[in-house]
Amino acid sequence: MRIAMLYLICFIATSPVSANAAEHPHQHGITGAAPLTEPGNDAFAAIQETVAKLLADPQTDWSRVNLEALRRHLIDMHNFTLNVEVTSQQSIDNGVQFTVKPSTPGAAGSLDRLFSAHPAILKQESGWNMTAVKNTDGSYTARVTAAKPEDAPKIRGLGYIGIVAFGQHHQAHHWQMATGTDPHHGH
Repeated sequence: MRIAMLYLICFIATSPVSANAAEHPHQHGITGAAPLTEPGNDAFAAIQETVAKLLADPQTDWSRVNLEALRRHLIDMHNFTLNVEVTSQQSIDNGVQFTVKPSTPGAAGSLDRLFSAHPAILKQESGWNMTAVKNTDGSYTARVTAAKPEDAPKIRGLGYIGIVAFGQHHQAHHWQMATGTDPHHGH
């Protein structure tokens, strides 16, 4: 214990932290490469990556950049990933049916936006059909089916969150939002 304390005292005494670090807690005196790779939570990381790409592109039209739209969308993604309850999921012919209920007020709006846009995107990327109906209690019942019966086990295995996460459209969609070319205008 005493050795650990002595080491800590020596480390603090020889640390390159600036003299005014107490006044500016985000100025840690770190120069060069940071020993960590994660900048914070996933939404912050996505925005930081976007900012870096925008800054690196000399063709960026800064008058169209809309990082706030991306931030709001990432909140939606957080909500429909973590702030919902899948209250039922069952196999149906050639697919799956599930009911998803928001567990927070914000998640209710996020599910509205998800189910207004995702069926068309899923159809484009996979050929699968998705229909979603809003129930009187605010939950959604969705059905996802495939024309090819051999896709049914995959659809059932993916279930709600796998179907929402399916495909590679998310990154392109986020870039469109950030650069002001989002076809959903703030989805």
